[in-house]
Amino acid sequence: MLQTAGAAALLASIGEHAFAQAAGIDNLKIVTGFAAGGTSDTLCRRLATKLSPDFAKIAVVENRTGAGGQIAIQYVKEQPANGTAMLQTPTSMLTIYPHIYKKLPYDPVADLTPVSLGCVFDFGCAVGPAVPANVKTVAEFLAWAKANPAGATFGSPAAGSTPHFVGALLGKNAGIELRHAAYRGTQPAMLDLLGGSVSAVSGPIGDITQHLPTGKVRILGVSGAKRSRFAPDVPTFTEQGLKDMVFSEWFALFLPAKASPELVARLNAALKTALASKDVVDGLATFGLEAMSSSPSELAELLRKDTAMWAPIVKQIGFTAET
Repeated sequence: MLQTAGAAALLASIGEHAFAQAAGIDNLKIVTGFAAGGTSDTLCRRLATKLSPDFAKIAVVENRTGAGGQIAIQYVKEQPANGTAMLQTPTSMLTIYPHIYKKLPYDPVADLTPVSLGCVFDFGCAVGPAVPANVKTVAEFLAWAKANPAGATFGSPAAGSTPHFVGALLGKNAGIELRHAAYRGTQPAMLDLLGGSVSAVSGPIGDITQHLPTGKVRILGVSGAKRSRFAPDVPTFTEQGLKDMVFSEWFALFLPAKASPELVARLNAALKTALASKDVVDGLATFGLEAMSSSPSELAELLRKDTAMWAPIVKQIGFTAET
């Protein structure tokens, strides 16, 4: 009986220690690979306000831009798995990059611990001052690009990202080569669109709609299966006769590999609460983002399925990091 009681006390002590270790987080860094002001950044900042002080005493956002989001992932991969660093990343860096880079500085499965989805969203194709005002549909833009090859350009938030491939597929399906310009996030691309340096931008719908009040940006089409509630007057690509052009994306949260189950569960619960709060839901909606959480296992399965889905698409486009 004494041995049993002693073992129980030891197990209880270990459990309390593990909980205390998970709960005793002073500073949490939410790391994103994209610039301030964009959709990825705004999700991080809204979560930071909710995760402090309940999950961590202080939660801050770090924008580690570069290499199309790879730098941020590599950085988090190398951090302690103790809840002081959390990655927020779009799907592309985890599901598409393995198909286009011969060697990545991280393994999407082995180096990261799935925690929860953060949000989902569609993409838009927008044009700016470099394109005549009478161009109002995707077909009209592609026809204009064919007639004006010097202007057949589009920007995206990263080479090899989902919006990059959305833009590339638009051109490929029409038999037109649209030259791609990769940026460190959609907002830098939008600034060049407004300035006339690129003709079009393929990016998250929320990164585009916030520039509509300027009167210089027009959204020609959206990538969802149905019209976006954030741009209800804009027809989808499929409505405009572009078969199989249905794409959405997700942002998700990860810890470094080998994070304890207790820590993952605690952070998952905190994120679910944050993503269900009205101010976060409404705040994300202003950027065209639909707040959405998940279990760690659901996120892991989504990662697996999307990685397999992109393999034939990447092959069809023929893009690699060396091209």
